[in-house]
Amino acid sequence: MVEPLGSVPVGCEAVVQGLRKGRSQRRLLDLGFVPGTRVRVVRASPLGDPRAYLVRGTVIALRREDAAEVMVSRGR
Repeated sequence: MVEPLGSVPVGCEAVVQGLRKGRSQRRLLDLGFVPGTRVRVVRASPLGDPRAYLVRGTVIALRREDAAEVMVSRGR
């Protein structure tokens, strides 16, 4: 099942399936959100936004609206 990255709970892993066409698509690709890449949700701020993701050995914080553009699938 494909879902937005923002809906994956803290502590879970997912695999990037693709990106929605949007204003930040190029930036997300540059940050490492490339199809086939494993992403782990590391933590959320106290109010839930932004959240921290481990991507290719680097922790990256994304706002909710940016994470909604990254489509992922969870566990197998």
